[in-house]
Amino acid sequence: MELLKQLCAIRAVSGDERAMTDFVLRYIGETEKNWKVKPTIHAGDEFHENIVLVFGKKPRTAIFAHMDSIGFTARYGKQLVKVGGPVLQKGIRLVGSDSEGEIECKLKVNKDKSEFGYKFEREIDRGTNLTFRPEWRETDSTVQCCYMDNRLGVWNALKVAETLEEGIIVFSTREEHGGGAVSYLGKFIQEKYGVRQAIISDITWVTEGVRPGKGVAISMRDRGLPRRVYLERVIDIAKQCNIPYQLEVEGAGGSDGLELQASPYPWEWVFVGAPEDNVHSPDEIVNKKDIEAMTSLYNVLMKEL
Repeated sequence: MELLKQLCAIRAVSGDERAMTDFVLRYIGETEKNWKVKPTIHAGDEFHENIVLVFGKKPRTAIFAHMDSIGFTARYGKQLVKVGGPVLQKGIRLVGSDSEGEIECKLKVNKDKSEFGYKFEREIDRGTNLTFRPEWRETDSTVQCCYMDNRLGVWNALKVAETLEEGIIVFSTREEHGGGAVSYLGKFIQEKYGVRQAIISDITWVTEGVRPGKGVAISMRDRGLPRRVYLERVIDIAKQCNIPYQLEVEGAGGSDGLELQASPYPWEWVFVGAPEDNVHSPDEIVNKKDIEAMTSLYNVLMKEL
């Protein structure tokens, strides 16, 4: 899982995804010669840091995988501001860089978590983004590191790209902190290619109803409500292909699907992703069986939907 390890180590806080975009474009350039179909690539300033890959002449379904992560921004007087919803735990190691060089510092949090900042020998340039220090851990059954959410979703999309003949893969940005990118990406895709259905390649939670090692989760709802007709099509395909899956029902959480749902364009969407434990922490952990099931189901869905 060397590619996933590399992805988890890249610093790409919401709004500052350039390093991730450059890595993914470089990876595509190095490996697409071995893919079944060479995609048309839409990227550049008019797409900000987003990437859209189009496979074949008649794509029907788009995969959305966000590249950004949660983190922190340095404020004044060694204070921090959250980007997205990272855990607040004293002593967590953070990394970044500013005008004076590389940074490795520790998170400071008061007892009720109402105030937090960093412990470092100097004041970090204001506006500097900090991320969890990556510590890769792998066993026969699990992988663990910061930012499995959503580097695993990106990894999954890149694996699907190897054999995809017809379809679109979108690597999106800013999902963890309010979104904004998927609205114009969805507009571009519908107007140029007429594609109106999507699968969200993202990572969900281990809960009392969704357990590690029991298969990929198909989310029946979170804060967003996918259209039932489309959701049932996805579940019916999963039932027929003998790939382990679990049905998730939550009242919180969200994804790029929320932006598609709020779009003025009529999108079908459903969230399909492996569950992780220790959410939004440096210790996010995922079972390898669920990863395998996720990629296998995506390969089937992109052919059948």
